[in-house]
Amino acid sequence: MKISERKFGELKGQDVTEFCLENDHGVRVRALNYGGIVTETWAPDAKGDFANVSLGFGTLDEYLVHSPYFGALVGRVAGRIGDARFEMDGKTYQLAKNEGANILHGGPNNFSKQIWNSETLETEDAIGVVFSLTSPDGENGFPGNLDVRVTYTLNNANEWRIKYEAKSDAKTVFNPTNHVYFNLTGDVAQTILGQELEMCSSRFVALREDSIPTGELVDVTGTPFDFRMSRVLRDGATSEHPQNVIVKNGYDHAFVLDHDETGMPDARLVDQNSGRVVEMRTDCESVVIYSGNQLTGNFAIDGVVAPKYAGVTMETQGLPDSMNHEGFGSAVIQEDELFQSETVFTFKTL
Repeated sequence: MKISERKFGELKGQDVTEFCLENDHGVRVRALNYGGIVTETWAPDAKGDFANVSLGFGTLDEYLVHSPYFGALVGRVAGRIGDARFEMDGKTYQLAKNEGANILHGGPNNFSKQIWNSETLETEDAIGVVFSLTSPDGENGFPGNLDVRVTYTLNNANEWRIKYEAKSDAKTVFNPTNHVYFNLTGDVAQTILGQELEMCSSRFVALREDSIPTGELVDVTGTPFDFRMSRVLRDGATSEHPQNVIVKNGYDHAFVLDHDETGMPDARLVDQNSGRVVEMRTDCESVVIYSGNQLTGNFAIDGVVAPKYAGVTMETQGLPDSMNHEGFGSAVIQEDELFQSETVFTFKTL
């Protein structure tokens, strides 16, 4: 296994570096110290032919101009917080709005738009890069100086592992994720609608028109949201279910994970034509499945205009807007409490 790095660009006088993690089988994960962005993920098909199976851009300028969060670390809090505020211990925290009346993915200048400290990592069975930063007290309205550390590793089992760690000097909220978009065809001109998803989830979070949770956890039975048996993502795009229609025909919903105890993955994405498979395992409570419904085609990837449904995310996290809904768990971390979470994507073939 080997690690390499190259200058990807420059921002405000600082170098933006791209790290490449490559295992002995040729699986590669490339990531920037800007936003922790995963720019490329190379995996083989059933014939052994490699392709980039995640969406990203080839230049820093494209990441600065376009904001679909391709491959990025987001936080402090992933997803949307209604009215950009929450209460904790009787105090109301007003946050910075960056999507109408709400805050999305931690607000303006969130984790995805910052240059992180970075260092490479090599162990007996893995290679990796460690990203770290300090989010100062009051940044986008969140309390506490928060020290964050995110480690990407790759091993010879074709496992890309994301480990999140954080500690704050004051009680605060924290719910990070990585916003990688997969397209297992390896061809951005092809949509993900024919790819199949299987997932251990019996409930999903219902949304309002502005994509803020209603507070209701809906039983998936008999709906296009039932992935307990494998189904194609096209089912959501063509569905007349109000929850599919409300997000521009598809999926942009948090699914409560049931965490099968038999060792089965929490989610499994399959492209039958290429034979590529990515399995996801996590200790998070939920995963947001977003089928690229609002990719508008106003930019190109590798010279190809990105179509609607060009990629699908599996954003592992706590339930969104949990601080404003009972029964949604908690994003609160106490002063000096060590937050830890881990998600693993494994690349396989049929």
